Amino acid sequence: MNQPPDQHAALATRYRAIRARTVALCAPLTIEDQLVQPMADASPSKWHLAHTTWFFEMFVLERVGADAFDPAFGFLFNSYYETVGARVARPRRGMLSRPSLPRVHAYRAAVDAQVIAALAAGALDASTCARLEVGLHHEQQHQELILTDAKYTLGTQPLQPAYRARPLPAATTAAPRAWASVDGGIVELGAPATGFAFDNERPRHQVLLAPFRIATRPVTCAEVLAFITEGGYRDHRLWLSDGWAAVQAEGWAAPLYWAGEGDAHVLYDLAGVRAVDPAEPACHLGYYEADAIARWAGARLPTEAEWEHVAEGVSPDGGNLADDDVLHPRPAAAVPGLAQLVGDVWEWTSSSYASYPGFRPLPGALGEYNGKFMSGQMVLRGGSCFTPRGHLRVSYRNFFPPGARWQMTGVRLAADA
Repeated sequence: MNQPPDQHAALATRYRAIRARTVALCAPLTIEDQLVQPMADASPSKWHLAHTTWFFEMFVLERVGADAFDPAFGFLFNSYYETVGARVARPRRGMLSRPSLPRVHAYRAAVDAQVIAALAAGALDASTCARLEVGLHHEQQHQELILTDAKYTLGTQPLQPAYRARPLPAATTAAPRAWASVDGGIVELGAPATGFAFDNERPRHQVLLAPFRIATRPVTCAEVLAFITEGGYRDHRLWLSDGWAAVQAEGWAAPLYWAGEGDAHVLYDLAGVRAVDPAEPACHLGYYEADAIARWAGARLPTEAEWEHVAEGVSPDGGNLADDDVLHPRPAAAVPGLAQLVGDVWEWTSSSYASYPGFRPLPGALGEYNGKFMSGQMVLRGGSCFTPRGHLRVSYRNFFPPGARWQMTGVRLAADA
C-alpha cells in the first residue's frame, strides 16, 4: 500500500533537511581532516558521508529497482550487515583514499535525486517509507558520530586545531547538586506501540522499582577535579577490575581531552584548547570512570529503568542539543526538579544493554541494526550537545562498551532510598 501524497511530501522535506545538515557538519573540515581515522572506533567523515548514502541506496532504492551508483560501493561502505555481504574492515576505513571526496558528494547527489523523485512519484509503499524513516534516524546518529569522530581526529593532533571558532561562554556557577526522592512501584518502560522508535526500545513493559534518589544535575568538572585531587585515578578500590586494568594500561589520569595538573587543567573542545570550567558537566567519561566517580561520591549510577521513569514527560527536544551550535555541555541552571536530563551529556546507567521481554528485531537485514550488539555494552540515556533535535525519545537507548570515552558521555548519580 502506498503512502498518502502529503506524507510523501513531509518525508521529502525532512529528507532534504537531514541530508543537508550532514554536509554542513563536514563543511568546517578540510579534505585531509575528512580522510583521517585516528582509531578503529572513529570513522573518517568521508566514510560517514558515503555510508549514510549507501544505506538509502541499499534499503530504499533497491526496493524500487534502482541501479547502483557504483557496484563497488556496496563493499566499501557497508558497515556491519552480514546479510548484505562483505565489507572493508572497520579499522581500515581510513585507508580508502578512493573514491575521492568529490566522488562521494556526487554519490550523495545522485541518490538524493532518486529518493526525492521516488517520493514525488508516490513510488514508495508503506514498508519502504518505514525503511526511509529508519534511514533518516540512522543519518542523524551518524551526524553525532561525525562530530565525535572529528573531535577525536582534531583533538588528538599535535596542534589541536579548532573545528570552528566560538566565543568563550561567560563565567558562571553550576546549580548546587541536590537529590530528588522517587517512590518505587510498578512502572512502564519502553516506546509505545505506535510512532517511530528503534526495535530495541520495544515492547513497552512493566518494571518493578524500589524507592531511590537521583541527583538533580550531572556531575560537574569541579567534582571530577576533586576526584582527581583525592587520588581517584590512583585508588584501585574505586574501580571495577576491568576498569582498573584500563587505567593502568592506558594511563588514564583525567577525562579524555584534559591535560595539566592541580588547578591548571585545560581541555580541548571543538573551539580549541581552554581552561576547564568547573561549572560545566564533565564529559568524555567512560563507564568505568562513571562507576568509579559514583563510588567515590558514596553513590551509584541509575538503572535505565530509573532514568526513564524520572524522565517521563520531559520534552525530548529540550535541552542543549546540536542544533543550538554550542557543541559543548553548559553549566546547569537552577531549575525546579531535575536539570539536563535531555542534552548536554549522554548519561551512563548501570544497565547492561540487553533485549526487553518480547523483543523482536526488524525483519531482514535491518534486524542487524541493534539486536546483535546486545553483549558487552552499557546503556546511556538522554542525548548530548552533539545529538540532533528531533532524533531523541525518552525511551531512546544508546549503548557503548564500558571503556569508550570519545563519545559525549557524562554521569548522573543515584542512590538507594
